[in-house]
Amino acid sequence: TKTLAVFCLPAVAFGFTISGGNSMAARRTSSALRAVGIYYDSSTGNTETCAGYIATAAGASAEYIGDTTEDEMMSKDALIVGAPTWHTGADTERSGTQWDQWLYNTLPNMNLKDKKVAIFGCGDQESYSDYYCDAAGELYDCFIKAGCKVYGMTSTDGYNHQASKAEVESGSFCGLMFDEDNQYDLSEERAKKWVEQLKQEGFFSQVPAEATA
Repeated sequence: TKTLAVFCLPAVAFGFTISGGNSMAARRTSSALRAVGIYYDSSTGNTETCAGYIATAAGASAEYIGDTTEDEMMSKDALIVGAPTWHTGADTERSGTQWDQWLYNTLPNMNLKDKKVAIFGCGDQESYSDYYCDAAGELYDCFIKAGCKVYGMTSTDGYNHQASKAEVESGSFCGLMFDEDNQYDLSEERAKKWVEQLKQEGFFSQVPAEATA
């Protein structure tokens, strides 16, 4: 299986230390984290690596989308989803992974209205500069169509690409984009900063917060 880890949580999460099970704040944080699912697919292993960085930063775990059930995803309060880009220039099914079928055969049959979603992508901005992380843009389009609320948009500053369908607003990606081919040394820190951003946006909270609809 491609599952990175079982759904279990560390004793310390986001600054709260669980001691003897008596900390109400820690229990609330733990409950919120259990309600976050991280789902990915990967062609070469790069997206899996990046999913691992996010999972570590969030104190959660990441799971291969092909091993996930609809009921499991629907039970989560928030979803972090990520894909590579393989079919460059394609209008749909851009990842070359299980997402290509899932987005069009499974997602439309799920009730995910108002579900909090954060998106990440992995691509090669040097070799495929005109199609950088296009599949992340497809995730965005499909989850928005399903009625989800997208969190965690990031600046395009620091990237060297010509065009990207993940750039859903001028100067802004629909989530966090990775480049394990050319900027692998930045990936782990980018994941940490993104998780902190999501915390500030209320993504990990069970209380609704403002997002991009």
